[in-house]
Amino acid sequence: MHFPRFSPVTVLALIPCVLFAQPKTLTLQQAIDISLTRNLNVVQAQNNVEAAQSQVLAARGAWLPSLSANTGWSRSQQQTRSTGVSYTLINGIPVPTTGGAQDELVLGNSFRSSINANWTVFDGLNREAANSAASSRAIATEQTSFRTRQSVVFQVVSSYLNILRNDQLVKVTEENLRRDQRQLERIVESNRVGALSLADVYRQQSQTAIDELSVINARNTYDKSKADLLALVGLDVYEEYSFVDPSIMGETDTLKMRATAQQYRDITSLTQRALQARPDYIGATENLNAAESQVTSARSSYMPSISASAGYTRYGDELKFSFRNSNLNWGLGLQWNLFDGFRTNENVQQAVATKRNAEITLSQAQKNIGVDVKKALLDLEAARKSLEVSQKGLVSAEEDRKIAEERYNLGAGTLLDLLVANANLVSAQANKVNATYGYVTARYNIEYVLGEKSL
Repeated sequence: MHFPRFSPVTVLALIPCVLFAQPKTLTLQQAIDISLTRNLNVVQAQNNVEAAQSQVLAARGAWLPSLSANTGWSRSQQQTRSTGVSYTLINGIPVPTTGGAQDELVLGNSFRSSINANWTVFDGLNREAANSAASSRAIATEQTSFRTRQSVVFQVVSSYLNILRNDQLVKVTEENLRRDQRQLERIVESNRVGALSLADVYRQQSQTAIDELSVINARNTYDKSKADLLALVGLDVYEEYSFVDPSIMGETDTLKMRATAQQYRDITSLTQRALQARPDYIGATENLNAAESQVTSARSSYMPSISASAGYTRYGDELKFSFRNSNLNWGLGLQWNLFDGFRTNENVQQAVATKRNAEITLSQAQKNIGVDVKKALLDLEAARKSLEVSQKGLVSAEEDRKIAEERYNLGAGTLLDLLVANANLVSAQANKVNATYGYVTARYNIEYVLGEKSL
């Protein structure tokens, strides 16, 4: 077996391709699309939908007659023992004669084939109630599945925004580290010529070490947020992906923010929109309808049931396609359970209790939606104000840091003043990043609360 031989130059040329392979780019929309097919919660919800649809089919099948066919063969063996006495006619007169006792063996075969049909004519509206309940439960399951998809999409959006935010925080800490490293070089050089004390060198070295630790922690947080998203989406966490989606930041445009505030200002109309669109509220309504149908189904046992039946049978003692004998029968039957030891009453009371609980659940769902809309609007307004304040704070911190650096370089300020100003700048930059992505998340949260966005 021969293997291809590579020159040292070729091997060295391939090493950078392996070590520095470009990671795959994963946009927000791609992450959403993948999650809707791979997320386990979405898959389980879809399985529940399929199971509910099979129950609807079974409920509708109650209107159809049931058919059964059977065929069989049996063999019988009968053994009898004679007494040994027989009679002979002599001149017309029976005269008993004796002989030895004998055993007689009689064998018989029986072949039978039949087909039977049964149809429920009336069962106290139980059939109609069961079909209505199954249909309502199927709709509720579909709405639950749709809400699950919406929930997963919002989780993906939040996780994706968290990755972008952590990425920006990493850049903030790295920029701060580079700035302090440059400052450390200047201080060391100034100390070498006797312009600054050794204490400033030590103090700046300590601050630089703290900045390095901040970078390590920020990168670790960023890597963990990537792993969380990949696990949520259903991708391999060991694969490397890059996350860049410039379209997201368009939400923080001043005009866009004003339009958003104008769009979501009427809480009453927003609550009504949510009640009409939220899949979980629609599902709760369908569950109530199913519970009402179950009450009707339970009460059907108080009424009589009527059924029709028909059957056709062919039988004989020889194995042939058409047996010699046949039987055709048909008829109607009525059954009325007059007393069952209060079991029907128990079933009715349980169904009524289930219905009352469904009413409570629906009422609670309505209240929860109102609270969700209110909280989402408050979060959006708070995020907008935080973003505006953080922008102003960043401008002020940048100017303060610039002045402190100039004062220190001229000898009019202390290193402590510069470190404090630099720390304030880093904090302001981090606040700006957090406020920006906090606002975008709050904007997406409004859509999730309203439940109007189709997938």
